Amino acid sequence: MNEFDFIRRLREQTESRKRSPRVIKGIGDDASVIREVGDRDLIITTDLLVEGTDFYRDATPPTLLGHKALAVSLSDVAAMGARPRWSMVSIGLPVEIWRNDFKESFFAGYLALADQYGVTLVGGDVSESKEQIVVDSIVIGEVSPGGAVLRSTAQPGDQFFVTGNLGSAAAGLKLIERGARVSSPTVREGHASRREAGGRRQDLEPRAVATGFYYDAYTTEGDTIERLVLRQLRPQPRVGWGIVLGEEHLATSMVDISDGLSSDLGHLCRESNVGALIESANIPIDEDVRKICGRRALDPLALALHGGEDFELLFTVSRENVARLPKRVDGVSISQIGEITRESDIRLAEKNRVWELKPQGFEHFKHVG
Repeated sequence: MNEFDFIRRLREQTESRKRSPRVIKGIGDDASVIREVGDRDLIITTDLLVEGTDFYRDATPPTLLGHKALAVSLSDVAAMGARPRWSMVSIGLPVEIWRNDFKESFFAGYLALADQYGVTLVGGDVSESKEQIVVDSIVIGEVSPGGAVLRSTAQPGDQFFVTGNLGSAAAGLKLIERGARVSSPTVREGHASRREAGGRRQDLEPRAVATGFYYDAYTTEGDTIERLVLRQLRPQPRVGWGIVLGEEHLATSMVDISDGLSSDLGHLCRESNVGALIESANIPIDEDVRKICGRRALDPLALALHGGEDFELLFTVSRENVARLPKRVDGVSISQIGEITRESDIRLAEKNRVWELKPQGFEHFKHVG
């Protein structure tokens, strides 16, 4: 199958799905055509995933890579308080990867998540790369005029919140680096049958298995490792929360947690010319992270503060609007973890101690002089 055969097949797949009625021309021309409406602002974001930097080929099944490629861009759109509408994805593959079913599995994962949020794939590109897999994801969303939630509009006195729990994606990456992998349940059929016989749930998701350290994938610790590894490989963008916070005019500012709480809060504070005080005890650390860290000399708080790739939303709310916040959206709760201050520094309060928190999240080219 050559490039154009594959694009034709992908075009057929996208045209057979539920699609945005405003797509005049999707895949198949030099560019896509989308009908513009006068009362909406467009939100456009792009994300690059490079093998060896953003993912490991041997640790990332192509279905999950497809999911993550779209998820990270959906998270950006959510952080703007927008509804995602359309997407594009470009992928560079080495010849040996092109020859197997990687591309089909990649797009199966990508399109499944697109279907979940009503996103139409309208274009992209395919190229041959020499060694590495490279993925470029673009998502376009919409908000009402002037309705985008920016990083630069937090005010002193605002309370700030995070969705979900923190630290699990970073813990999952640590486990992957120590040998944990996910494996299709069909490969582990004996284990799946044993679980069904014991009255436990049937495996519908990839299971975490390990090389380099031992554990039973079907004990409590095995389940914990599975969940953490999948939080790294299959993040869940908080699209619903983004829409609620934007359309209900609840958030005064917002950012998604991709680089780590300490770094992304720093981005928000810097853009808004404010500081922040974080209450350490209020940070929602994933219970699976607490379980796994004790035996592996890992610090749960450090993973929650600096780990990154949780793709939760960090947002600020004025005091008068805090009571209007819903308790949950799409089953996901929020935690109030601090307050925006006039000072320019970010401080962490733990019991009777308060100290300055420096950003220690991920940063490309950090060690380049």
